[in-house]
Amino acid sequence: MISRRDFVQLAAATAAVLPGGWSRALAQQRLTQAELLRFNAVGNVTLVHVSDIHGQLLPVLFREPSINLGVGDAKGQVPHLTGRALLDLYKIPEGSAAAHALSSENFAALAKSYGRIGGLDRIATIVKAIRAERGDRVVMLDGGDTWQNSYTALHSKGQDMVDCMALLKPDAMTGHWEFTLGEARVKEIVEKLGFPFLAQNIRDTEWNEPAFKPSTIIERGGVKVGIIGQALPYTAIANPRWMIPNWSFGIREDDLRKQVELVRKDGAQLVVLLSHNGFDVDRKLAGRVPGIDVILTAHTHDALPDVVKVGKTLLVASGSHGKFVSRLDLDVRDGEVKNHRFKLIPVFADAIAPDAEMAAKIRAVRAPHEKMLGETVGRTETLLYRRGNFNGTLDDVICDALLAERDAEIALSPGFRWGNSLLPGQDITREDIYNATAITYPASYRMTMTGARLKEVLEDVADNLFNPDPYYQQGGDMVRIGGASYTIDVSKPAGGRISDLTSRTSGKPLEPNKDYVVAGWASVNEGTEGPPIWDVVMNHIQKKRVVAPTEAGHVRVVGT
Repeated sequence: MISRRDFVQLAAATAAVLPGGWSRALAQQRLTQAELLRFNAVGNVTLVHVSDIHGQLLPVLFREPSINLGVGDAKGQVPHLTGRALLDLYKIPEGSAAAHALSSENFAALAKSYGRIGGLDRIATIVKAIRAERGDRVVMLDGGDTWQNSYTALHSKGQDMVDCMALLKPDAMTGHWEFTLGEARVKEIVEKLGFPFLAQNIRDTEWNEPAFKPSTIIERGGVKVGIIGQALPYTAIANPRWMIPNWSFGIREDDLRKQVELVRKDGAQLVVLLSHNGFDVDRKLAGRVPGIDVILTAHTHDALPDVVKVGKTLLVASGSHGKFVSRLDLDVRDGEVKNHRFKLIPVFADAIAPDAEMAAKIRAVRAPHEKMLGETVGRTETLLYRRGNFNGTLDDVICDALLAERDAEIALSPGFRWGNSLLPGQDITREDIYNATAITYPASYRMTMTGARLKEVLEDVADNLFNPDPYYQQGGDMVRIGGASYTIDVSKPAGGRISDLTSRTSGKPLEPNKDYVVAGWASVNEGTEGPPIWDVVMNHIQKKRVVAPTEAGHVRVVGT
């Protein structure tokens, strides 16, 4: 495929930059904006897609997962190939720019060569360049998880991201974490957004009517493009229901079929599903709902350098944190896609010039908070990262903080997939901590749970992750645990995956009927009390001064 060739060319141009040798300056000389944006255009419509930015205005470091297990029909398939297996599949050389962007291999060393990735000002440069090249053929779409999960996004109730994203002039968006701003705030923003917020699968619970516009039709390159929105179906389970009491969510497959038929009837020659379902859900959906030409998938943060084809449907996975911009050129004739060409563009911040207009807006948004956010609270001696099915060293720090600051025996931290990475020897700033914890329900609770209840919690989350039917997967990672260890057999059925649940302090198995003091955060229960998690983590790091978590090894995985 063209996309694979483009990545291989880029990789080959930078393959000499290996962990032990070349300097960052040389790496960036080899990596140029022209090379990153180079594309052999085709057809009459260009889809540009970003998703899962999670409030990140600036370039970040973000390590892709080393473990992302697939189950059922997804076992051994992308996006569940990671590290060397992913690089081998797409023939990407070790140590190359593409290898660094797409995998966890040699992450710390390569990050020193290639620097940070992302930044909305660099994304603006890419989007404007594509529009300058393709004119009225461009459809720009935002896949959601945009308005939350940084300090400025939390402080401004999403307004910083709304204002900055407006400069990109999207044609539509959908959502997930947006809903954690609460029903009233979401309605307020959507009314003033200036482009459609699409979600065919959300209903008003009182009247059972669409809570948002389900679809829109726009014309680009002489082609009528039908865009259907699909918000995260599990929002009211994964996030607090009390924040959105009047909306119901779901996949609503039958309603989606009707929407596809409706936009086709209204003249759409190209049908695009702007989805926040997660990749495996969308792969199943593509095989069950006919008439969708392209699914722009999101939520599970997968980044793939080529489209995945299911029947006639093209699936595009654009990564997270602003690391990538997807470009998909389509030749649409006689109501169907005759040809396509794709490129996943890595947004290397040192190689792509910042757009002046967006950069000025970002500076204005951040100026009142810059000094506070830049304050150092400690240092890490090891790589801090979050992504991975079972654990991450950044989550280990959060669990250690909960154990120490909340005087608990066991700590639980949600398997969120957002939050930037920090390199060994790097200072930890207040902003780094907010980037891993900034939510609208941050209370750090302290309570007792029996050993049996703890096992039930782990089993429930494991089934959300490893149910062989994608429609029962919510798309997060496994809840992180501190103070205990366990074995998980991902091949077992629901309720039977967790065993050997053991206290790491005593070395003894947790007793089913014994109470244990448990601390955690991000409870979906209304009225949860406790200090905000960012204060808990900052206090802990300030006391320790230096953290150095390693691969803890407290989760034993079998059945893979």
